[in-house]
Amino acid sequence: MSNSNPSRPGQVEGAGSAFQLFLTQFAGEVLTQFDAVNQVLPYVTQRTISGGRSAQFPVIGTTTAAYHVPGTEILGTPIVHNQVLLTVDMPLIANVFIANIDEAMNHYDVRSPYARQLGLALATTLDRHLLQTSVKAARSPARISTDFGGSVITSATMNSDVNEVVKALFQAAATLDNKNVPGIGRTAWLRPETFYALVSAKDTINSLWGGAGSYSEGTVFKIAGIAIKSSTHVPNGVVANGTLEAGYDNKYAGDFSKTVGVITTQDTVGVLKLMDIQMESEYSVRHQGNLMVAKYAMGHGVLNPATAIELAKA
Repeated sequence: MSNSNPSRPGQVEGAGSAFQLFLTQFAGEVLTQFDAVNQVLPYVTQRTISGGRSAQFPVIGTTTAAYHVPGTEILGTPIVHNQVLLTVDMPLIANVFIANIDEAMNHYDVRSPYARQLGLALATTLDRHLLQTSVKAARSPARISTDFGGSVITSATMNSDVNEVVKALFQAAATLDNKNVPGIGRTAWLRPETFYALVSAKDTINSLWGGAGSYSEGTVFKIAGIAIKSSTHVPNGVVANGTLEAGYDNKYAGDFSKTVGVITTQDTVGVLKLMDIQMESEYSVRHQGNLMVAKYAMGHGVLNPATAIELAKA
């Protein structure tokens, strides 16, 4: 009897792993969902390392000018230095096990929905950690003696009065100007209820007032030169130690119960990447199914507190 020669749709050119193309498709859907959901990562400073667990980010102070008196020796003005050390957290994983029998008996595809859920889980956690770090930056002191620390603008009705939010945004712009923070790249991250309150206050998008946005589309582009973004991941409660939201070693824990939003720039938060988002798959004969794992290894930390402002209820 001759042996059969089956077609293996999961192989590349009929050779190698019988699941390679399945994994590639699955991984592509995970990455697509991750990129679609993740909002904050493009707005922070990113650095990738090939090995190790930490990296140094230099902090260089400012200097001053002075008139020179003829005949006076020029000795040089010292510029103070410091560093910010970012460390990589342990790998964050999202995984699913697909049993052969379940997949065979099922009348609809589950791999695509599962792939989207893995990407969603990682992107959601990343956004939460970055925004929690941003708020912690606004509460942080100056890194060196010649620099500024973060700022917090409070109002008793910040979470309910849209006029107070608008007022706070203009105050934040003035605060950043006084700290000599560049005007490019300023972004305000607000919870949806606050964001849509700004949209409903038509003065903020009225072109006669110099506003920009769309009442019908529910968008506000800028207020006081600050880009306005909506995110459900702006923290608004207590992030307790030992939870996923608190992160590895509780780096991102804190009391955010009065937080309404946070204003950042590209220099506010740093992300140190050891392992960007990856996919792994393994077929287990013992368990008769495929284990799919999506993961990344990154760490986040405060780079420049001067660029961060928290908007909070007093």
